[in-house]
Amino acid sequence: MENIIHPVLARIEGDAPGTRGISLFIVPKYHVNEDGSLGERNDIVCTGVEEKHGIHGSATCSMALGSKGECIGYLLGERCRGMNIMFNMINGARMSIGLQALSYASASYMLAVNYARERIQGRDLADFKDHGAPSVAIIKHPDVRRNLLWMKSYVEGMRSFFYFLIKCGTDAAAADTPEKRALHADLFSLLTPVVKDYHAVKGYDVCIQALQVFGGAGYTQDYAVEQYARDCKVTTIYEGCSGIQAMDLLARKIGLQKGAVFMHFLGEIQKTVAVAKKIQTLQGLAGKVETAANRLGEITMQIGKMAMSADFKVAFAHSLPFLFVMGDIIMAWMLLWRATTAAEKLAAGTRKKEIAFYEGQIKTAEFFIDTELPVTLGKMNAIEGGSPAAMEISDAGFGGL
Repeated sequence: MENIIHPVLARIEGDAPGTRGISLFIVPKYHVNEDGSLGERNDIVCTGVEEKHGIHGSATCSMALGSKGECIGYLLGERCRGMNIMFNMINGARMSIGLQALSYASASYMLAVNYARERIQGRDLADFKDHGAPSVAIIKHPDVRRNLLWMKSYVEGMRSFFYFLIKCGTDAAAADTPEKRALHADLFSLLTPVVKDYHAVKGYDVCIQALQVFGGAGYTQDYAVEQYARDCKVTTIYEGCSGIQAMDLLARKIGLQKGAVFMHFLGEIQKTVAVAKKIQTLQGLAGKVETAANRLGEITMQIGKMAMSADFKVAFAHSLPFLFVMGDIIMAWMLLWRATTAAEKLAAGTRKKEIAFYEGQIKTAEFFIDTELPVTLGKMNAIEGGSPAAMEISDAGFGGL
């Protein structure tokens, strides 16, 4: 590579403190002469490639700028608009991180489910007392089946969520009116911190549960799932850690268009609920998703008001659980949506080889809504309680030293 151009956030002397005064500069490795040829080396040096957990060929590194006092950068865009410009890249990167985590999770799940079909160990639970009974594949064991279905529900929910958000981005560019374009753009913005961090954390959790299926063998480097678990962990750090995404959601996103964007988001969930209620076999699941979505609306109003009160620090102490509550309800929504489509396909008649797939979609939604969503309701009760303990404990009370 002949030259490397680094985008660098910096403050011009005298500009406002905080992010409002930050500008964006391009800092080249080599200066460029007027005729386009490369000139002298700029005062910027890579001092080392970072060794991250699970990643040993990282594209991130430590840079020293101006160690000789001769580093030159060139203003990119308007002065003091650096963060606004940079967020065009950051939001795209956050989507990419969500996709990266989803990919690790999906790959880990597929490895786990195939291993569970092949790994013969232990008798069927129904033959537990029969010592002469043959051993079976571990996919026959109840807890392994539960674990696999848990992973499947998150992988499929996250995949649909990601596609939905991609559609929002497309609609933001292609809608037929400025108002619709603005709505879809803000919906994309509202859900970006959720897709980034929820996918990162739950994607890593799926990788860890895949390790459980492989057992002690999977914890060795003989199986790729061990590497996926290590590599996936960094997604919770890339482009802003969990707390940063939660602060962005609470401080900037739920209030977009005076709350109209969030209400539109809830309305989209209710559209799916309304369709599902027309299908007899899905009415119970639809009612549970409706209840959770309505509860989310109540909790959002409460935490939003708290964030603007004297107890704002308490609100932000609950911001990450709030983000995960949103993520859980989105998973339930997406899985109900998939189940609705599956039920319609089964009712219309489908090819025999597709029946298991569509029936599996309905059972996946049933599992998540019946076993994971009740936990989400408990999380919302905790947020409503607004415990101030995290803010009231003294620094010394944490221990250490």
